Amino acid sequence: MSLFGSMRTAASGMNAQASRLGTVSDNIANVNTTGYKQASAEFETMLSQTSTSDYTSGGVITNVRNLTAEQGSLRGTSSATDLAINGNGYFVVSNDSGANFLTRAGSFVPDASGNLVNTAGYKLMGYPLGGSVSTGVAGLGGTTAINIGQLALSATPSTAATFTANLPSQAAISDPATLPSVNTNPATVTGKSSLVAYDNLGAPVTLDVYFNKLDDNKWEVSVYNKADAAPGGGFPYATAALSTSEVDFNPANGSVSSGASVALAVPNGGALTIDLSKTTQLAAPYSVIDTQMNGNSPSAVQKVEIDDDGVLYSVYENGTRNAAYKIPLANVRSPENLTQISGNVFAESSGSGNVVIGDAKTGGLGKINSSTLEQSTVDLASELTAMIESQRGYTANSKVFQTSAELVDVLVNLK
Repeated sequence: MSLFGSMRTAASGMNAQASRLGTVSDNIANVNTTGYKQASAEFETMLSQTSTSDYTSGGVITNVRNLTAEQGSLRGTSSATDLAINGNGYFVVSNDSGANFLTRAGSFVPDASGNLVNTAGYKLMGYPLGGSVSTGVAGLGGTTAINIGQLALSATPSTAATFTANLPSQAAISDPATLPSVNTNPATVTGKSSLVAYDNLGAPVTLDVYFNKLDDNKWEVSVYNKADAAPGGGFPYATAALSTSEVDFNPANGSVSSGASVALAVPNGGALTIDLSKTTQLAAPYSVIDTQMNGNSPSAVQKVEIDDDGVLYSVYENGTRNAAYKIPLANVRSPENLTQISGNVFAESSGSGNVVIGDAKTGGLGKINSSTLEQSTVDLASELTAMIESQRGYTANSKVFQTSAELVDVLVNLK
């Protein structure tokens, strides 16, 4: 056995214990860091060539592993943009250079530009939805920084409405010369109602809707822009009808048999479809049962809400709830082999496998909890125990080194 070999072995033991103590110190320092995943120093033996008559000591090295797949406990907060993942997956974040990374640290707040950033300044990435919820994601290339500052004021044009009424089956057939579609005064009107739609700028547009009986079980529907009505209201309007169509009813039960929708263009707005499918023709007076219209006037964002599937909604002061972004989750085949970077983020490595993107709650990915943060996975009691073990191991290896050095001194002093 070589004395110098035993000294080298003892030195490797001290280095290994120092590395373990380094992971312990990092863990203890980050015991309260949101989303932090504890590090672990794993020992690996190094063997030298030996024979039955002479033993040559080897040594020990350490492999540091970040236990990134370990689930931390969840703690509730008062901020809707505090996010935690319950299950597998990582948030996709980006730095100022546009490079994408993965993280479990979900303490996001809007910065001066309105981008949601975490405490390290990384921007949360997502997919813009434009008001409607979509499923599936298109990879990291389709993501953009989630900006809730751009949602400060919004107006949505009307595109769909429902109108449910009863048209009296006993009503007289209207004179073709005085139908509302002719736009003359006087005009014969069996039923009239108004709907409020919104144009591209959020300005209200009142639509006058007229119903007149053309024949048994057949009615005419005419829609005008109220702003074009004659002084004092009514006919003649300054412009022609926005839409004129026919709706037919089933004589057996009074339900709509054809012409269940009315299509028109809102002035200074977009295409609007009015659903009449639940309108009836029964032996009762004309009456409006229900009307609904989408779209909204300009309104400020009151708050944001994030569902557990990752859809971020902007909730406006008028009660409108608009799907603004989809927050995806990412994962890799071997999370423990991700490369750790300052700021509690991880980068893809050759050992981790490629990043795969998906929707929350699908494909083995966890769900997103709003107003929640994932706490550090560090167990302080275990780390203090490991610190004592490392101290004892370091001291013992130093004793071996000291003893070997003393034996070398004895050997040098032999005469």
